[in-house]
Amino acid sequence: MRRCGLGTLLDDIDSHTSDSATRATMTTAPTVAPPRAALIKTPAWSRRRRFDRVRRGGDRGSPVASASSSSDRSNLAASNLRELLAGDEILRAPCAHDALTAALIERAGFKVGFMSGFCVSAARLAMPDAGLISYGEMEDVGRHITQATSAGFPFIGDADDGYGNAMNAKRTVRGYARAGFAGILMEDQRAPKACGHTKPRCLGRDEAVARVRAACDERDEGPGGDIVVFARSDSRSAMDSLDEALWRVAAFADAGADALFVDALRTKDELRAFCKVAPGTPKMANMLEGGGRTPICSPEELQDMGFSVVAYPLTVLGAYVNATERVLREIKEDGYPDESRLPTFESLKATCGFPGYYADAERYDVTSGK
Repeated sequence: MRRCGLGTLLDDIDSHTSDSATRATMTTAPTVAPPRAALIKTPAWSRRRRFDRVRRGGDRGSPVASASSSSDRSNLAASNLRELLAGDEILRAPCAHDALTAALIERAGFKVGFMSGFCVSAARLAMPDAGLISYGEMEDVGRHITQATSAGFPFIGDADDGYGNAMNAKRTVRGYARAGFAGILMEDQRAPKACGHTKPRCLGRDEAVARVRAACDERDEGPGGDIVVFARSDSRSAMDSLDEALWRVAAFADAGADALFVDALRTKDELRAFCKVAPGTPKMANMLEGGGRTPICSPEELQDMGFSVVAYPLTVLGAYVNATERVLREIKEDGYPDESRLPTFESLKATCGFPGYYADAERYDVTSGK
């Protein structure tokens, strides 16, 4: 897939103005970036990335020799995700917070899932998405999620801010690949990070791009194997600037990111403007129901804009919270829940895998005389 370099991006959009009133009324948003005078010098390494990188898993033609260069670095889930991203249909990715919700997402027929940091922090710690959950806790949940789904089923793991600097980001990529993730989402926030629809704070440009480059280098050269790198910017909220967000994701693509995401875009015109950056690099949107900053759009509308993936970050967790509060209220007030709104014991056992367990156990039963 062809990437859009920063020089090309700037040449194409010099005439763009960052005036907010103009942007709010435009009907077809152009590819945009800050005027040349506003740009800091782009480090040379952000322009040196290989644009002919192999897009399917395994051999990526890494220019740096490593101990793993002769070993098998393939990742079936990552290969499947790359194939899906290259398709014509937008991917719908509900978000899981544990192994059971991951298994339910696959059972419902979705082609891809997403592990949400917001949801894992809430479900595991009962704490907000504010940098309180650690790399080890997220990796542990991720390993359970990938083991609860079929081999090769693609799950994208939220890696927050990479849990530190560029070197921490490399370790996070390695750990997520070894945990079985197909993809990893990493943002440009500084600690303590926060949900992009709340009060995020971003790194400076150089450090943000360096973190992405480190993640991509680990993907290409590290012992963990292949993984699809989704690079995210929260600068639309943190810096209140669409121009800054678009500059950053263009730089992330130039540094080697496989896919891009800008959180908390505020209008459909902003969504369209994002899709015009780095042509050929898949874009992700998220639909946060109930009061998020991004307008809710149908998958078909997002696909027409140019998106390849749409995530539903809080939908499953929100349904879980509502259902739990309702049944607890019924027990407290009525002494017994409304059974018509609960699964039968048999269906719940099936959801948890009892039939398969019993069938498998019979193969090793030495007491029945068979």
